[in-house]
Amino acid sequence: MKITVFQNFLQSLRLGASLELIGAYLLAIFWIFPLLYAFWAAFHAPQYAVHFELFAPLTLENFREVMSQAPFIRYALNTFLVVSFLLPLQLVISTLAAYAFAKFKFFGSNVAFVLVLVQLMITPEILIVQNYGTLASLGMVDTIAGIGLPYIASAFCIFLLRQTFKSIPKELEDAAQLEGCGTMGLLWKVYVPLAMPTYLAFSLVSLSHHWNNFLWPLIVTNSLETRPLTVGLGVFGAPESVVDWSLISAATLLSVAPLLIAFLLFQKQFVQSFMQAGIK
Repeated sequence: MKITVFQNFLQSLRLGASLELIGAYLLAIFWIFPLLYAFWAAFHAPQYAVHFELFAPLTLENFREVMSQAPFIRYALNTFLVVSFLLPLQLVISTLAAYAFAKFKFFGSNVAFVLVLVQLMITPEILIVQNYGTLASLGMVDTIAGIGLPYIASAFCIFLLRQTFKSIPKELEDAAQLEGCGTMGLLWKVYVPLAMPTYLAFSLVSLSHHWNNFLWPLIVTNSLETRPLTVGLGVFGAPESVVDWSLISAATLLSVAPLLIAFLLFQKQFVQSFMQAGIK
């Protein structure tokens, strides 16, 4: 009797695992279907965008047309400049703040950390008017720096690094101090190297978020010289005439190609960094 019950339990576990696997495959199909459609439409003539013929001729004309109608190379450069100057500043500021919260006891430290966490509960859209007014007073509207300035101090990064720093054994700190490391030496030679998975995980999140950010860049940019990819794609995809899905798909692929290629090349490192950083 006990063996039968145990066998039934094992069968129920296998059934549950099978259902989870089927559900995961279905979600993957639903997730990748829009990307597959974008690939199909981008490499085929407009008449085949919504009529799927297996042997329809391939073409690169859509990409040439997109590049002639909009400066996507300039948009990509603007986006690269935003993320390349923003991420290092986020990491430096968050590292110093997290180190202070994790290893120093000062008056009001807990209250200050709670105030940092409050930022996680406030969506950036709520602060758009205030941020725009601040940038206008600084004369930084319609600039690359103005796009990234409101995001330099990241509460999410501070929280992740603080938790990582607090998990580092005290014995390593004591050993480094015996070797003559001071306060900053401990940070750069002990804490930062051991927190590299967390740095990589946050970097991926930050790069993906700010590469795809739309609303704030739409508001703060007014010219082609500062417009990022997402805003350029939004303007390109909202013509006054009939929508050409082949051109829009080609423009979309140009916008997501850098992130997609990076993920395909480094997907193993991506997954490992999130696993080690404890981000689920």
